[in-house]
Amino acid sequence: MPDLLAILSSLSWPVAITLAWLAAEFGQRWTGLPRISFYGLVGFLLAAPQLGVLPSAEPGTALLVADVAFGLILFELGYRINLRWLRTNPWIGVSGLAEALLTFLAVYYIARAFGVAVINAQMLASLSMATSPATVVRVINEQKSSGQVTERALHLCALNCVLAVFAFNVSVGLWIFRTSEDLGDALWNSLVVLAVSAFSGAVFGLIVPAVLRVLGKPAQDATVAFSLAVVLLVSVTYTLGLSPVVATLAFGLMARHRRIAFSQAQRNFGALGELLTVVLFVFAASTLDWQKIVAGGAMAVALVLARLLTKLLGVMAFAHLAGISWRKGALTGVALAPLSVFVILLLEHARHAGVQVVDELRAIAAVTMLLEVFGPIILQRALVWAREAPEPRHAA
Repeated sequence: MPDLLAILSSLSWPVAITLAWLAAEFGQRWTGLPRISFYGLVGFLLAAPQLGVLPSAEPGTALLVADVAFGLILFELGYRINLRWLRTNPWIGVSGLAEALLTFLAVYYIARAFGVAVINAQMLASLSMATSPATVVRVINEQKSSGQVTERALHLCALNCVLAVFAFNVSVGLWIFRTSEDLGDALWNSLVVLAVSAFSGAVFGLIVPAVLRVLGKPAQDATVAFSLAVVLLVSVTYTLGLSPVVATLAFGLMARHRRIAFSQAQRNFGALGELLTVVLFVFAASTLDWQKIVAGGAMAVALVLARLLTKLLGVMAFAHLAGISWRKGALTGVALAPLSVFVILLLEHARHAGVQVVDELRAIAAVTMLLEVFGPIILQRALVWAREAPEPRHAA
């Protein structure tokens, strides 16, 4: 019997990933909804606190695999960012700063109104600034979306990620300073970590294109080379306690600047990217506990609505100055709704670093679950309403 239990336990993750993939394929065919909504739903249902099919994964191993999957998506997001466009039209960046700041303030004061401690409210507000690049990139690629709303959502998503990581690391640094009174540790967990992470990514962005040019076939060899480089970069940043998010974004930005082709056929990093995306969303949802979701449900609904409203208003307020209509500005704000995977990975990194207060952020578990399932659907509808993606088809 123990041998049988050991065998079943060792098969739980492969079985869960397979079930998630099947559920997503059939679910998308029957409903027209994004596949990643089904990945998260299956991962949540099969998790240890729910049905108990998935055992609690080894934090280090599981987090590293999730970081690699997330790193591939972040590299692609960074590669699609056009810094020249942002310099030509700075109002896009201004709208991003406005909606992020509005979101931070709204979430912070709502959390305080619900009795959340100051440092926890700061962390919650920092996390809420973000837009999940995993969801945005995957849904946009799946829908084959293109246009003003699509491009602005991608650029604002990248900006939100950097701002959220910065604000969250500053909050973590303040927590470390208050608990240990070590100013060096506090600074290291904020500005220094981000700077070194960005520098590491930029170095990879210089070296990998140079190697591809020496090989003489950059277009054909780019996918494998970039994949291996992302795996190495994520491993290095994970080992050194840096930010894989900032590093892989910087890598993608620098690689684009070096003019190495990343063709349509290479989007999603092929079969490897598809597989790791399933793993990423199943893992992320499997970290959620239904009891924490229920406990933080009321505040979570308030936070989700406030976050959606502030992002919509922040982008819409500068829409005309940024060169689009108020309607498209509003739809861009709505497209920034997804949050889930990004938050889970930041929390896992904070927990791995010994920040215990993250376990008290019950509301974020509920927010994460709501947006794990509904975030991709909201983004899909925004793209369809903007007429930048076709109306999803599904089987009768």
